[in-house]
Amino acid sequence: MTAPVEHALTVAPGPDVLALGAWFKNTVCALIGSSASISPTVGDLDGVPGCLAHEATVRAHLEVFRRSGTSPAAIAHDLHPDFHSSRFAQEIADELGVQAIPVQHHHAHIAAVAAEHGLQDPVIGLALDGVGLGTDGTAWGGELLWVDGHRWERIAGLRPLPMPGGDRAAREPWRMAAGVLAELGRGDQIAQRWPDQGAAAGLARIIASGLRTPYTSSMGRVFDAAAGLLGLSTVMTQEAEAAISLESAATRYLATAPGHVLEHSWEYDGHGHLDLRPLLATLADIPPGEVELAAARFHATLAAALADWVGAAVRDRGVEVVALAGGCFFNAILRADLSARLQEAGMRVIVPTRLLPGDTAIALGQAVIARSTLAGDLSPGEYGEQSAGRRPLTEVS
Repeated sequence: MTAPVEHALTVAPGPDVLALGAWFKNTVCALIGSSASISPTVGDLDGVPGCLAHEATVRAHLEVFRRSGTSPAAIAHDLHPDFHSSRFAQEIADELGVQAIPVQHHHAHIAAVAAEHGLQDPVIGLALDGVGLGTDGTAWGGELLWVDGHRWERIAGLRPLPMPGGDRAAREPWRMAAGVLAELGRGDQIAQRWPDQGAAAGLARIIASGLRTPYTSSMGRVFDAAAGLLGLSTVMTQEAEAAISLESAATRYLATAPGHVLEHSWEYDGHGHLDLRPLLATLADIPPGEVELAAARFHATLAAALADWVGAAVRDRGVEVVALAGGCFFNAILRADLSARLQEAGMRVIVPTRLLPGDTAIALGQAVIARSTLAGDLSPGEYGEQSAGRRPLTEVS
């Protein structure tokens, strides 16, 4: 049995490791010597076919280790304990008598970009995506990190937004938009704004009670809220439909005129967390004829806010390399505008080039972090945020 390889990269040598990837767009990565072999996309692990395909891919890679005369010194997996990949990682680790090493999702995103570019020094990482379990047990997805191999720190995150109805809000942008209205003190407008949604009448009360309303720092959900407020997407039938509709609207406007930054449309709390509610508030009362203009302004302002946020971290930590990763960077407008702003400010920006910005790169990040853990001064059982020895980010321009 041979293991198919989608990407082969050269990485810094160290202990051999097998990483079992993420829940969505799963891939498997084997580190043998200085070679990193990444499998083709297995798919999502939300059903029996995907899980069986994942297990077969893992077994095929174990055979590659055997034929190379070696064996993994550790099995890396996502921090979420209930993922099939996490459970199977523990099973394989038990079979081999080695450690299973959990790796936080956004840490892996940034480590993958650094590995692709052959970087060994610390980077400031901006990971923007739909969701990944945070070390505090909440849903992350808009994370500003300091990363140095297995050592890392969450400098700050986006100010969390409510997800009324839990996971349903990730499929129904109107719910994210309704949550924003409630945050703005306009919860009494939810029912009249979405009269076709049966749950709208009682949603403000549910949000206020906290019932079935977790909070998330996800940038993906910010895009959903923006699309919902502009009336571009109510209920999604395809993945990332709301974000794509928002980008498409902005693209149509930008074909004729530039998008301007809305000043004073973001804030920071005392811990440096970025609050985008003022920006979302500007979208709440846009007339139909100005939706494309508003979408363009949203993108320009978001890029400016993120550049300001990242710039403060770069100045604070003395690190000039910025890594951008996560599925939100499929958005060409955001990727180009933010990169340009950071580069104009004198920073070196690295983005995925051979790999994609989404979860297909997670396995590579898991693998290099596990290798660094084994080779460094941190035991696998002690994995977690490691302080960079500097103060929290509390001052931003």
